[in-house]
Amino acid sequence: MEWRWTSLSLILILLEGVMSRHWSAWMPPSISAFKETCVAIPCNFNYPEDIRPSAVHAIWYFNSPYPRNFPPVVLNSKTNSAHEMYLGRTKIIGDLHALNCSIQIDKVTNELQGKYYFRADLGGYNQYTYSEHANFYILDEPFVVQPQEIISGSEAEITCLVDDNCPDMKPAVTWMDIEGLEHHNVYVRLEENNGAWKQISTLRFLPSYKNHGQRLGCKVTFPNTELEYKGFATMDVKYAPRIVDINSSTETTEGMQVVFLCEIDSNPTSRVMWFKDDILLKDDYTGNLTLELDYITYIHDGIYTCAAENEYGRVNKSIGLAVMYPPWKPSVNASLLVVEGETVTIMCNTQGNPDPIMTIVKDKQVLNSVIFQNELVLEIPSVSHEHDGEYWCLAENQYGHSNSSFNLTVVFSPLFLPESKCTVTKDNVQCMCTVKANPDPYIMFEIPEKNFTVSELNAEYVHSQRNGYTVSSILTLQKETKLPDVVLCSASNLYGKKVHELFFQDTNSLIWAKVGPVGAVVVFVILVAVGGYLIKTRENPERSVRWR
Repeated sequence: MEWRWTSLSLILILLEGVMSRHWSAWMPPSISAFKETCVAIPCNFNYPEDIRPSAVHAIWYFNSPYPRNFPPVVLNSKTNSAHEMYLGRTKIIGDLHALNCSIQIDKVTNELQGKYYFRADLGGYNQYTYSEHANFYILDEPFVVQPQEIISGSEAEITCLVDDNCPDMKPAVTWMDIEGLEHHNVYVRLEENNGAWKQISTLRFLPSYKNHGQRLGCKVTFPNTELEYKGFATMDVKYAPRIVDINSSTETTEGMQVVFLCEIDSNPTSRVMWFKDDILLKDDYTGNLTLELDYITYIHDGIYTCAAENEYGRVNKSIGLAVMYPPWKPSVNASLLVVEGETVTIMCNTQGNPDPIMTIVKDKQVLNSVIFQNELVLEIPSVSHEHDGEYWCLAENQYGHSNSSFNLTVVFSPLFLPESKCTVTKDNVQCMCTVKANPDPYIMFEIPEKNFTVSELNAEYVHSQRNGYTVSSILTLQKETKLPDVVLCSASNLYGKKVHELFFQDTNSLIWAKVGPVGAVVVFVILVAVGGYLIKTRENPERSVRWR
């Protein structure tokens, strides 16, 4: 402490050169000390050059410079007297002959707060009370200074200002409740301002959101005493928003209700928003924002994002909502009409969650299938008449199933079926021509050796039956002595014409073999006789075909 008073003396010497030689004084305009400690008020004075004092004495007054007002005497060096509240508490610590009027007051209490005036007594009438004075204040706690703004992640300093104006009592400064401060350090320095000294203890640290609202303490103690003074500061840490709580990704079914909650911590309060696919659904300036989806449908399926922002930053987090539902009715090709031999691609599309098992079926036979996909393709490189018919697209997952049907119509040239042949019966010969075609064929019978042609339009000879794409035309002939060598059947439509030779069904085994050689002669005679009779008796020769 002595070095500070030495420095003060140098300051006073410099001031003396500045001040002209008249009644003038210098002391700090304001000075403070902790209760029950002491305070030294530095003081320097001057007087006119023509005065030759026989002695130099000091008188300090409290709150008034005028003796006639009988202010309390703080100290009178000439009479060594003082007001009762200053008795034993005060002493001159400066050299009056060196124009240093500094005074020390011990065990200061609240009633000693006020203005202190110095009066120089140079003997006789050479007495003067200076208008310059010091305002003294009692402190109950140190002054803790926070920066204008504390931002998370940016280095900050909090300062504890401790008045250090008591030569006999050196304050010790410590920081309290600093646990949780990252990278903290303490730096101490002394600072003088107009003769008043302060010990400045700076706490430097890296704040985070965790320190918001934390109360820090600065404690001042004096060695060899029980005196203790504390000052506190509650930190207002500014920080970007952070998401404290949010729903996890979830799945639900259609028709249900879903509530999303996003809890935000920030300082200052953030704007909180809910988005779906970059579309703002809801926002508010609050700590918690709830998004309610009352009736879930497939359109609610997707990614939802909670975002929050304030002037210090932005944060967001996304969650998924999976809406489970049965597959939609599949979309399939429209009914198709194709020519045999062409390539056909059948496409079946649907939508479901989870992706369904898809199957294409014809006549209860599975033609193609996929697992956990929304699309199924069936390609027929070369369509034949066998591909004609109704097809079904089936889609199924654990939440339900659906289906759609479509028709594939194949147009093709006539195709003769194995049952096309001639059969000899007891009374006649029947030639059946069975054809499969689309569109329906035009069927004709021809016996070249007889120059005979007849179509299904001739109902007298030909009878036709249709079953789907199959047409059976039957030509009925009267039996004669000799079977024709060749019976032809022709079938035609827009896509082609075909001719087929109708063979007789095992004629020998059916007729001649069954009666034996002798019987065969008898049967032959009978057939010839009957044939001759029929030829003679027919009234209309066009009603039957004769084999000549």
